[in-house]
Amino acid sequence: MSFYHRLARLLFESSLLKRIERTGYSYLGTGRENVAAHSFGVVFCAFVISQQFKGKVDENKVLKMALFHDFVEARTGDFNAVNKLYNRSDERRALEEALEDLPFAKEVLNLYEEYRKNETLEAQIVHDADVLDLIIQLKEQRDLNNPFAERWINYAKRRLILDESKKLANAIVETEWCAWWLERLLRERNEDTRT
Repeated sequence: MSFYHRLARLLFESSLLKRIERTGYSYLGTGRENVAAHSFGVVFCAFVISQQFKGKVDENKVLKMALFHDFVEARTGDFNAVNKLYNRSDERRALEEALEDLPFAKEVLNLYEEYRKNETLEAQIVHDADVLDLIIQLKEQRDLNNPFAERWINYAKRRLILDESKKLANAIVETEWCAWWLERLLRERNEDTRT
């Protein structure tokens, strides 16, 4: 198999994450999300959080770590908190086999281990980004009247490590999920009616 065929296989594996549903939403009762959408949210949150640590954090490392944080779920599936009480997966083996014979395998495996140990600032940023992405989804569900979302938000907020992430979580909870577009639309309509 050529190097490019090997890369093609990896790309197809990553594409599978678009079809693997995150399983925790069934316990919440509302909402849906696939692993790829969640991974995008984590990468974006990690970028935002890392901006608070300019000069103190390796942003490239943060983004790569965030990108691969749930990659193994293409092979293992998504285990929510209840599933993890009864099931175990060999995530390390899944990632090793996914990256086998690729020149960047060692780098990604090292980033994965660093993330799992959660001892460096970069790992803590990605950890908190993972939690913040969930809080964003839960806040949307709360705004759409899911009565259980508030309890989940409070649980998730307790898992945050960094003060910057805690401040951001509080701002997320205080902001309507649709404020970014609705307030502007209403303001523009009010301006149109005055003219």
